[in-house]
Amino acid sequence: MNEYSLHSALKNWYSLPGDQLEVRIKDYIVDISRGDLLIEIQTKNFSSIKKKLSHLVKNHKVRLVHPIPEKKWIIKVNKYREVISRRKSPKKGKLTDLFHELIRIPKLVGENNFSLEVLMIDEEEIRFDDGKGSWRRKGVSIIDRKLINVNSKTQFKNKNDYLRFLPANLDETFTNRKLSYSTGISIRTAQRITYCLRKSGVLKVVGRRGKKLRFKRSEETPL
Repeated sequence: MNEYSLHSALKNWYSLPGDQLEVRIKDYIVDISRGDLLIEIQTKNFSSIKKKLSHLVKNHKVRLVHPIPEKKWIIKVNKYREVISRRKSPKKGKLTDLFHELIRIPKLVGENNFSLEVLMIDEEEIRFDDGKGSWRRKGVSIIDRKLINVNSKTQFKNKNDYLRFLPANLDETFTNRKLSYSTGISIRTAQRITYCLRKSGVLKVVGRRGKKLRFKRSEETPL
């Protein structure tokens, strides 16, 4: 498998004595098997594992582990892999960044066999100007990601655990703008959160205020 150093390092960090690594479950290879629990570590691109997770949760307990870089150092190297520069990225990851990827698999949140664990980490991102990378980086490629430290972890055992993203002072019915204002997150992030929580059954749409949808917690989710 072609994987960043980050994936391998997290697999080693997360595994416990007695775990089995790289286990075949029918058509799929799972990172870690721990008793009756299957653990998959995904550093990005939830779309690529949507089919895999959807099949596995039918008959197995599955935990998805996802790292978010709280702090990042950007390392530029030349063609000989010699370090040219090292700088700290001004961007700081937040727990709500989870929804950048979770919008790819929102229905899995409502599955009884599915759980999610988010690791806030420090990492190094290794870049090389080969002209083949993203246009956003002007052709510079990311050739590796390396783990520096795991700072904290947050586990979501079931869909009701995602209520933590709805502040206590939020009105019973609310819009994305109200959620954004109450939490200090962007409207775009608020939209991602409500989309995921609707698809997983945590929220429901109860009407509109103009063109804006109004949401309410589903009856089965506690306040």
